Amino acid sequence: MTEVRLKLRSGWPVLPWFLLIPPVLIGLMFTAAAVGDAVAAILVVVSILGGLSWLIGLRGFFIVNPNESRVIQLFGEYIGTVKEVGFYYGNPFYTRMVVSLRVHTFETGTQAEKKDAHGNPIVTGGRERHPSKVNDKDGTPIEIAAVVVWQVVNTADAVFQVDNYEDFVRIQSEAALRNLASQYPYDSSDEEVHSLRSHTGEVADRLKIELEDRLHQAGVHVIEARISYLAYASEIAAAMLQRQQAAAVIAARQKIVEGAVGMVEHALEMLSEKKVLELDEERKAAMVSNLLVVLCGHASPQPVLNTGSLHG
Repeated sequence: MTEVRLKLRSGWPVLPWFLLIPPVLIGLMFTAAAVGDAVAAILVVVSILGGLSWLIGLRGFFIVNPNESRVIQLFGEYIGTVKEVGFYYGNPFYTRMVVSLRVHTFETGTQAEKKDAHGNPIVTGGRERHPSKVNDKDGTPIEIAAVVVWQVVNTADAVFQVDNYEDFVRIQSEAALRNLASQYPYDSSDEEVHSLRSHTGEVADRLKIELEDRLHQAGVHVIEARISYLAYASEIAAAMLQRQQAAAVIAARQKIVEGAVGMVEHALEMLSEKKVLELDEERKAAMVSNLLVVLCGHASPQPVLNTGSLHG
């Protein structure tokens, strides 16, 4: 739906007239008591009708607070939205729904904020977080949560397109996060593979785009979306930690071996170019083996001095 900006008259010029009506009605009642007969009956009827009209007319006054708006309906028909802060008077039969224009922050996996009958939040001693448990792209169970910063920009869509726009944001945020988590692995040793843990910027951008697509119909604009919590599920956390450690050791060993092979190759080339020492294939193999042991071993090498001949 298209939001319509509604301009209503200020309530301040109307307020004095409403303050004058009660004394006038009281005066009519005293007059009716004094005159008697048919005129008194007419004055009493006028006073009663005037009092009812005055009570109904009082419903036309309303206030728009900062960062709030009032969505106006008349017998089910959308009339418009009042966003300017102030004291207004309109048709007393208007139905006025309050829509907050504040910037909201919502974290997935947290319990909904409880509110009283007037819409004020009830303090319950903090929120309890329960991250969503999903499977990543590799099928590994993980726990994930996200923070979504959002704001209502189309009050008509927020009120009429969905039942409750706050619940809609909460449900769609959970669904978008679960869908996003299934498209990335939790972590990867391959730098070319994008993961939830190593590519947080890309993941946040993808999450924001998906949320905007889902929440646009509710008149909600997503300002920011980012991962706030990410971990392996508790039942596999210890096993995955060992797996990460093993993968890190293997990756480190690969780097060490690559460096050692390069150093050995460079040493053989230098010996050959400078003609420092002529080695046959068997001696080259022995030299390569010794250098690799020295370069790739955990413990410090123990030197052995050869006091005999080279081939001894």
